[in-house]
Amino acid sequence: MTQYLLTILFTAAVTLALSWVVWKFALRFRLYPGIRDRDVHKTPTPRLGGVAMFLGVGAAFALSSRNPYFAIFWTDPVPVLSLLGAVLLIVLVGVVDDLWDLDWMIKLGAQFIAAGIIAWFGQLQILSLPMGALTVGSSWVSFLLTVFALVVVMNAVNFIDGLNGLVAGVCLIANGVFFAYSYLLVRDTGASTYFNLASFIAAVLIGACLGFLPMNWTPAKLFMGDSGALMLGLLMASSAVAITGQLDPAVLDPEQLGRSQLLGAFIPILLPVVIVLLPLLDFGLAVIRRQWAGRSPFSPDRKHLHHRMLDMGHSDRDAVLIFYAWTAVVSLSFLLMYIGTQQSWPGDYWIGIGFGAVGVAACIVLTLLPSYRPSRRRARRAQPASPETSS
Repeated sequence: MTQYLLTILFTAAVTLALSWVVWKFALRFRLYPGIRDRDVHKTPTPRLGGVAMFLGVGAAFALSSRNPYFAIFWTDPVPVLSLLGAVLLIVLVGVVDDLWDLDWMIKLGAQFIAAGIIAWFGQLQILSLPMGALTVGSSWVSFLLTVFALVVVMNAVNFIDGLNGLVAGVCLIANGVFFAYSYLLVRDTGASTYFNLASFIAAVLIGACLGFLPMNWTPAKLFMGDSGALMLGLLMASSAVAITGQLDPAVLDPEQLGRSQLLGAFIPILLPVVIVLLPLLDFGLAVIRRQWAGRSPFSPDRKHLHHRMLDMGHSDRDAVLIFYAWTAVVSLSFLLMYIGTQQSWPGDYWIGIGFGAVGVAACIVLTLLPSYRPSRRRARRAQPASPETSS
C-alpha cells in the first residue's frame, strides 16, 4: 500500500507543477480558443490541462518501470506501452480539438483507433464476465466488446465535462473506490502480490486528479479539455478491463467466496460500471435526446444533467458538490456490498444497501431542494455562472 500512496503523491505533485507551467505557457502564447456560442464562461480560458495530466501520468509510469514492486506488469511491457501509446494519441487529438474544434467524426475515429491499440496490440480485452462461469465466446467478440466499452466510457466522461472541478472530482472519487475494490479483489482471489496494472492505473489517476483540481476549482484557471477528459475515461475503462475482464470466472464462484447466490455474483462486474454510472447516464440521455431531434449524438447542447441542475437554481459549485455526493454514495454502497459479502459482516450486502438507500434519499433532497426556492432560481437565471463548456 505504501508504494501506491507514494505513486499518488508523486503523480499529484508532478501534475500540479506542470498544470501551473501549462497555464502560464498558454496565457503567454494565447493558446486558448475564443468564446463560442454554447460557452457560458465569459473569459477565454486555456483548455490544455490534459497535457499536464498526461505528463504527470507518463512520469508515474516511467518511475514505476524502475520500481521493483511494480516489475510484475513491466515483465511484459507490450500492454503498458500500448496503453501509453493509445493515451498519447487521444491526448494529441484532444489538444487539436481544444484549440481548433475538430469534426466529431475525426474524434470518434481516433477514439476507436486508440481503443483498438489497447485491445489488439496490448491484448487488454474482456475475456470473461465474472458472473458464474460466463466467458466471451470468441476472440473477435472479445475484441469488439472491449473496443466498444472503451469508447463508450471515454465519451461518457467527456460529456460531463461542463463545470469547474466536475470531472476531476468525480473521477477522483470513482478511482478511489475502484482502487480499493481492485486491491481487495486481488487479495480475495488469492494472488501472490497486491501489485497489478489495474490498481496502479487507478492510483495514478487519483494523483492526476488531485494535482489538477486546485487549478480547475472555481474560479478555474485551467480546463482539462477533451484531451484530459478523454484520457481519464480511457484509462478508467482500461483499468476495469485489466482486472475484471481478465479474471477466471471460476475463481469468483459464489460458493467458493461465500457470497450470496444472486447479488454477490454480480458485484465484480457491476462495481466497475457503477463508478461511472453518472457519466454513462448523462451520455445515454444525450445520445437519445439528440438522435430523437434528428441531430448527431455528438453535437453539443446545454441539456446535460449539470446544465439542468443550474436551471433548477443550483450554483455551479453546489451542482459539482452534489455530483460528488451522488458518485460517492452509489459507488461506496456497492463497495460495501462487496466487502460485506467477503468478510461475512452481519447482513452481508445489506449494509451496503442500507448505506445506499440513506445516501440516495439525502442526495435526492439536495438535488431537488432549489426547486422550492424560486427567488434563488430567478437570481440564478439573471446571472449565469461560469462553468466549463461541455460536449
